[in-house]
Amino acid sequence: MTTDAKFNDMKASDQRAADPAWQDDVRAGVRHVRDLAALPLSPAERAAAQEAAVNHKVRIPKPYLELIDWNDPSDPIRAQVIPSPDELAEAEGELDDPIADHAYSPVPRLTHRHADRVLLFPTYQCAVYCRFCFRKESLTAIGRGYTREALEEAFAYIEVHPEIREVILTGGDPLSLPDKALGEIRARIEAIPHVRLLRIHTRVPVALPSRITAGLVGALEGRLMVTVVTHFNHPREITDATEAACRRLRQAGFVLLNQSVLLKGVNDTVEVLEELCRELMYRLGVKPYYLHHGDLARGMAHRRTTIAEGQALVSALRARLSGICNPTFVIDLPEGGGKVPLGPSHIEGCDGETWRIRGQDGKARAYREVVRE
Repeated sequence: MTTDAKFNDMKASDQRAADPAWQDDVRAGVRHVRDLAALPLSPAERAAAQEAAVNHKVRIPKPYLELIDWNDPSDPIRAQVIPSPDELAEAEGELDDPIADHAYSPVPRLTHRHADRVLLFPTYQCAVYCRFCFRKESLTAIGRGYTREALEEAFAYIEVHPEIREVILTGGDPLSLPDKALGEIRARIEAIPHVRLLRIHTRVPVALPSRITAGLVGALEGRLMVTVVTHFNHPREITDATEAACRRLRQAGFVLLNQSVLLKGVNDTVEVLEELCRELMYRLGVKPYYLHHGDLARGMAHRRTTIAEGQALVSALRARLSGICNPTFVIDLPEGGGKVPLGPSHIEGCDGETWRIRGQDGKARAYREVVRE
């Protein structure tokens, strides 16, 4: 079993010999609440961070820790990973399971909310624990790592459901697992004939780019089309190291997408989002895919924007960026309602065959439908 202790200590000799750099980056970062004492925080800040970290795990690899400007209390990287006492202030309406993962889980480690795809949870551990995570309750409470036996019921479920075309590895962060485990999971999934695509949701290329090794890529290569969905939230997360990691994934033929979360005080300005989306596409070759309205995770009201603020931002982005650089603004509805686009409508009205549609220049124009019966 891959436990927290095993992940932290990195005692597997074959992995240590093959990929020492990323394991060093894990060891040199924050791995436990006690490691917060070594950070350049004031005594008051340190005490507040340690108090907040009691409820939810803390882990920050060295490369991500080095991005923080400790002279700026509002630093956007710091805001994503350093525990804050604001997390302890839960608001009415916030939920333990904001998108109903558990309600749509017919067997352990699997969620089947959409007809042709499932979520598979090979681990509930992460390389970095984001303070805004919508699964933080599960990651803290469950805390289990990978075993082949733990996934057998999930694999059996996929085998008897031929409508499933896509398996999404999530968690936890699947790329925090050793190469051997990733290879086992990939091989087991690709042995199911009706599955055609393997999708991986991960923050590793952002926070621990040294983990994207030739061995990791090789473990994922096989029959299946592979899509890696990264999670960059701010342009300062884009570095030479993350560029190299994404290049390695692209060169393997993997499709790269990104989903960001709209976070107050982190990326809630059009200037920040414009730079992020442009650099994702132009520098990393990663298509901005989704911009998420903040889920109703407990203790996150201080980071959540309004829907109207998000709509205004994506409307401004549409006027500034190429279509290929624009993400879709979505909300993942509670009770398993799924992702719903929230972008502002450009339709102002319709009279018979004539529509009034507002262009990117703000002017409404008549558009008459011309169709043959």
